[in-house]
Formats: sequence, structure tokens, C-alpha cells
Amino acid sequence: MCSGVESDTPGHCSKCGMALAKNPHSATGKRYVCPMHPEITSDKPGNCPICGMSLELAAADLGHSDTAELRDMTRRFWIGAFLSIPVLLLAMGEMIPGLDGLVRLLPPGSALWIQFALSTPVFFWAGWPFLQRAWESIVNRSPNMFTLIALGTSAAYFFSVAGLLFGGAQHHAAGGHVYFEAAAVITALALLGQVLELQARSHTGSAIRSLLKLAPDIAHRVADGQEQDVPLEHIQTGDLLRVRPGERIPVDGTLVEGRSEVDESMLTGEPISVVKVPGQPVTSGSLNGSGSFVFQAERVGKDTMLSQIVELVAKAQRSQAPIQRIADRVAGWFVPAVLVISVLTFSGWILCGPEPRLAFAVTSAVGVLIIACPCALGLATPMAVMVGIGRAAQLGILVREAAVIEKLEEVVTMALDKTGTLTQGKPAVVDVAPFKPFGRAELLRLAAATEAPSEHPIARAIVRAAEGQLLPAATDFDAEAGTGVTATVEDRTVRVVKLSNGDGFRNVERQIADRWRKEGKTVVRVEVAGEPAGLIAVADPIKRGAKEAVQELLRLKLKPVMLTGDNHLTARYVAEQLGIESVVADLSPAQKQAEISRLKDSGAKVAMVGDGINDAPALATADVGIAMGAGTEVAIQSAQITLVRDDPRTIVSAILLSRATMRNIRENLVFAFAYNLIGVPIAAGLLYPAFGITLNPMIGSAAMSLSSVSVIANALRLRRKGL
Repeated sequence: MCSGVESDTPGHCSKCGMALAKNPHSATGKRYVCPMHPEITSDKPGNCPICGMSLELAAADLGHSDTAELRDMTRRFWIGAFLSIPVLLLAMGEMIPGLDGLVRLLPPGSALWIQFALSTPVFFWAGWPFLQRAWESIVNRSPNMFTLIALGTSAAYFFSVAGLLFGGAQHHAAGGHVYFEAAAVITALALLGQVLELQARSHTGSAIRSLLKLAPDIAHRVADGQEQDVPLEHIQTGDLLRVRPGERIPVDGTLVEGRSEVDESMLTGEPISVVKVPGQPVTSGSLNGSGSFVFQAERVGKDTMLSQIVELVAKAQRSQAPIQRIADRVAGWFVPAVLVISVLTFSGWILCGPEPRLAFAVTSAVGVLIIACPCALGLATPMAVMVGIGRAAQLGILVREAAVIEKLEEVVTMALDKTGTLTQGKPAVVDVAPFKPFGRAELLRLAAATEAPSEHPIARAIVRAAEGQLLPAATDFDAEAGTGVTATVEDRTVRVVKLSNGDGFRNVERQIADRWRKEGKTVVRVEVAGEPAGLIAVADPIKRGAKEAVQELLRLKLKPVMLTGDNHLTARYVAEQLGIESVVADLSPAQKQAEISRLKDSGAKVAMVGDGINDAPALATADVGIAMGAGTEVAIQSAQITLVRDDPRTIVSAILLSRATMRNIRENLVFAFAYNLIGVPIAAGLLYPAFGITLNPMIGSAAMSLSSVSVIANALRLRRKGL
């Protein structure tokens, strides 16, 4: 929880008291960090000096579950609860029908000594983590929730010991009071709260663990014609690896032998497998189909896309949202204020409280310390952030830091690049108008055969449109610079040319071409043996889901603005198809950045979505930069959010999740503040003069644990949030 706090040995954060997390640069390669104060780091286990909580591993690791603290707290809880139950029964036995007679059978005063004997190991051994972290908080001058727990149980225990030792064996019978049961039961309940909290915190890493499981432990390395199974960590760049049917790809690389269908849904979200042939990239974590292939490793270890995703999610989960500063400021004065209230409560009741005054004063003061424990307040923001960012990763939304979640909620203007964001980013044949006697398939077949030797984007689009047809060989190929190509196909001269205005159109051609041009399409004319055979329209198709995404943005009261370097005619047509009213076209990268600055200067919070190198300056300038995962690495590095799935609808999911997470944080903070504002006055005895109502410290301890669990349970609801 507190960055910058480090330690060479296991312990807790000196500021917040949470356990320290390991440092990846240490000898063990592990890095520990406080889950509530991510600025607190250490290369060894320990406690956070701010909140006292145990530090956790900063990097997720399937081989190291790091549940030692949970096991230790669970063991302490069960033993503490086992010993606390008879203490509670002995203390309350006279008020419980059936047990009052059993208690009277014990020798006079022996019940007190039994309570002392049983509660002592509970207080000193089971509650030792609380005492240790409280002492650290005092040494570091950073009181936290463990300070209040330790002070409360210590007051109850040592007051009881003093009463037993100095009041004699007849102390209880003479009207004296001991609170061994309060010290023991409060310790057990506080341990229960820690166990439930640790279990819930372990659930927040489920998204990371599910990602880690996508990488296999073993890879099949091919060398000198032989295959050898080697651990994944031994794979090096340049190694040749075989992937068998049904196996997951271990690292990133390029396929060199064989072919197969690969399920890349973990990256793209698309359920349809992609055919991979030599020369195409393969990504770690993807699932191979029925084929077998060999690929060359290019990115291994922490450089693979899967590892980078895991690290990005883990780092974001440890970051703080700006709203956390509210809770931190409150916690800074809250604990000292509670200590003052506890002292005033004790002083007030010792002077004018009901008899026995000392017992009533101690009970009230201890109750204030216990029920005011600010653990729920400390958990309100970090828990929601961790769960929200984990849920985002499951949806293919990678968030760099928690602050972005808060910024995204405030966005009112969504600037959208056109090419590659709203459109597919590569030309495709979108219309075909054949002239008799040619049909559509025949026209595409001849045009594709003619364009096959060309590498021009339009040529590639025409060839892709004719996939599935057997293309005849083209001879006498001739490329006319900036105009088109000519070749001989099946003993006929075929010419494919990009038309411009006034190219000798016939009336029917002109009507079709003019209509297509108004729609922002590029018109290509096909001639066979010198006669027009038809027209082909090439354009950048709108992505599936783009229109739905824009409509959802409008429904969410966001203003979509298209910023593109394309010409105004094409941009306007695409915008009309999507329902975007505001369009700024013919922009250079610098002009895109200037437009983002202009939108920000108008007072609006602006998010920019893009995928190209030309979008990087605008992405970095926007309040929130969102990069499409299929875009360039420069764009992804410049953005604060990366959409792994190349689907515009994920933009809407990111916005909805940010709103849900911030709403969850506010709910948690309201609950935590309300709990303390109501509980502290009752524990101090404010209602006693008028209504005779007091709060037993054990009830306060149970309520304190329940408040933390309630905050955690509310945060975990984000894991099931439908978006």
C-alpha cells in the first residue's frame, strides 16, 4: 500500500502495517509489495509500515501461491477460537441456562484462573501478529487498524490480570470484573476477519492466474532433427519448437514448417480459429488445432505478449486511484482521533459512570478502540481497484494504472481514429458491377489473375476477393505507374486501371462510379480485349461492432468525434454510416494532437482511441489514451489502456467497467464511513444515559470484522459484472 517502503527481511509496512512483498531485483528474484499501499516494496516478506498488512508477491507466479500468511492466520484462528469458547462459557455461564450449575461446581475462584490460563495463549500467541504490527506502527509513528486492535485487547487482558492478581481469588465474587473473554474472543474474531480478508484478496488474482495457466510448462525443442522436452524457462530466442495438436503455444515466434488452425480467442476474443502458414506469427498462450507445426522462438520469458499482459495487469492492480487519497487522508487523522475519543470515554465514565465505574469505563474505552478499527476504510478502494482491473483483463482490457479508471469515468468526449479503429485498416472489395457478358465471379477471376504479381494494396484486395477460385497464369505483366496493370490472361489482354474523372466513361459507368465515389470508395475499371468488362469498388470496410459501439457511446451521453488523416469525403461517409456527427479529416499527426488539445481546452475530459503510429501523439495528449490491440507497438506504448480484442465494442465495456468500479469504490467508502460514524458514539456510551444501551467489545469486534467482509464482498461483485 505504501510505495518506497522496503525491507531486507520479512515484515510489515512501517506506515500501513500490511505485509511487504518481494523485490524482483533481489537475489531470489522476488518482489513483495503492500496490496493497499503499492509504493511499499521489499525483496523479502514482511509487513507494510503504513497499514500493517502482510506484503504480497508483486509478480504472479503459479509455482508460488504465497498463501503462507493465510495458512498461518487460519491456524491461529482455529486454535484461538477453540481456546476462546470455554473462556466465553465460563464468563457467561451464570447467565446461560444449564451452565450456571456447572460453573457453581467449580472451586471458588478457579473459573477465573482457567479463563486466565486459556486466554493467555490466545492473547500472546494467536494474537501475536496484531501485537507485533501494533508495535511496528508505534515505532514508525503510523498508527493503523492493528494499533486499535492491540490496544483494545491489551487493555481488556491486562486489566483482567491486574484484577485477578491484586483482587485475590474472591475478586469476582466481590463484585470485581475481569474481561478475559473479551480479550480472547476479540482476538479470535479479528483473526477471523483477517482470514476472510486474505481469502477474498486471493480471489482478486484469479484473472492473472487464469492468464498464467495459458502458458505450458514444457516446450518441445527441435535440434539436429530430434525433439527434446525442456522447461519453458530454458527456451531461448532462435530455438525451433514444435507444437503438437491440442497444445498451447509456449512463446511468441514465427511459423517455419507445417500449417494448422490456431485458436487466438485469448487475444482477439474471436471464437473462429485462424489458419497459420509459414511466415505468419504465432502468440504464446494460443491453442493449436489439429495440425502440427514448427516455429522459431522470437520473444521468450518476460518479453512474450502473454507475460507483458500479466505484468501490466499485476502492476495496474497495485496502483492507486486518486480517490484513494481521500481514504488515506481520513485514516491519517482517524486513528489518533479514535485514541483521543477512547481516552475521553474512559475519563468521562470513570468520573461519572454507573457502578462499577472502572469496569464500565474500561468496557466503553475498549469498545471504542475495537469498533473504530479502520480496516474497512483501508480496503474500500484497493479491493475494488484490484477486482475491477482483474475483470478488465478477462474482458481483454489492459489498464496501466488505477488512476485511469477514475479518469475514464469522467470522460465526456470520445475521439476516434477512423482507419484501423472504426474500419478494418486494409482495403477490401466492397462492390462489383460486371458488364455483360461477364458475371461477378468471372470478372473477379480475371482481375485477380492480372493483379496477382502486384503488391499494391488495391491489387491485394482484389486477389483476396477472388479467394476460392483457381486463378489462371498471367503473362506479359506490365505495371503502369500510378494507373494500373496489364497482362495476358487466357490469351486475352486484361487491363485493370484506377479511374479518375473524365476517363471516357460510358453513361452507365459514370453513374455507378459517381455513386461509389460519393461513398468514399476507390473505383477500378476492368477491360478485357479493349472492351469494358466491369467496375470494382475498393474501400476500407467498417469493422463489425463499430456502429453498435458508437450508438452505445451516444446512449451513455458521450460525444463521439472522428479524427482522421483520410480525405473529408470518405470520412464523412463512414461517419454517416456510424452515426457520428462531428468529423475532422485531412489531419496530420501534429494536427490530431492539436485537435485533442483544443477539445481539452474547452473544458471536456477527452479520451482518444487509435491504433497507428500517427495516433501516438494524440493518445499521449488525451486525458485517457486507448490503443486498439491490433495496432502498432508505438500506439500501445503511448496509451493508458490497451484493448487486446480488436473490437470497437470493447471501448464501451471499458467505460462501463470504469463507472461500475468507481461506483463500487464510493459505495465502499460510504459504508466504511457510516459504520464508524454510527459505531463509535454507541461504543462510547452516548446512548446509555437515555436508553441504557451499551456495546460489548465482543459485539464491536464482530461488527468490525463484518464491516471488512462486507466491503470485500461488495468489491468482489465486480467479478460478475455483465458488460
